[in-house]
Amino acid sequence: MSIKIYTKTGDGGKTSLIGGTKVAKSDLRIETYGTIDELNSYIGLVNDHLAEEHSKTILKEVQDRLFTIGSSLACDTDKEPKMKIPDLKEEDILLLEKEIDKMNEVLPEMKSFILPGGHVAVSTTHIARCVCRRSERLCVNMTESNLFVEPLIIKYLNRLSDYLFVLARYIGHLLNVKEIAWKPRLNG
Repeated sequence: MSIKIYTKTGDGGKTSLIGGTKVAKSDLRIETYGTIDELNSYIGLVNDHLAEEHSKTILKEVQDRLFTIGSSLACDTDKEPKMKIPDLKEEDILLLEKEIDKMNEVLPEMKSFILPGGHVAVSTTHIARCVCRRSERLCVNMTESNLFVEPLIIKYLNRLSDYLFVLARYIGHLLNVKEIAWKPRLNG
């Protein structure tokens, strides 16, 4: 027997946090973990464009961490200590840093800003990077609005956006796609 995906409980514009607290679907917390979900979907799309197995494995790890982050953000913080929610660890950030360093070893030095593009896999990775930055900004907005966000989440998202930038360059390198240097138009 299959489970129904629709519950009709959100038809009035409200949803429940983990722990049962009802909030508006427009709540900053809902917007934030919804953006993490969007990021996770884009990471899946990036992964679908890749052939290189190591990066695919890392992206699956990233998707797992994004579910962890989404779970944390979806929690009613007053009730969260009583629940078993997976946690993010400093090692998750170190993994991203290690991967950035490994990819940078084979990439040419960047001498200018680069424009996203050249191949659908490169462009999609840049879109994921932009959604990641938006997720980070929303988490910062939550903290500035006195809503608790585990500080490691903001640090992870910051490093993840760096990872995605370097991954976009690395994918281009693997595919022999020439980077598109930004040439600013100067008036005068």
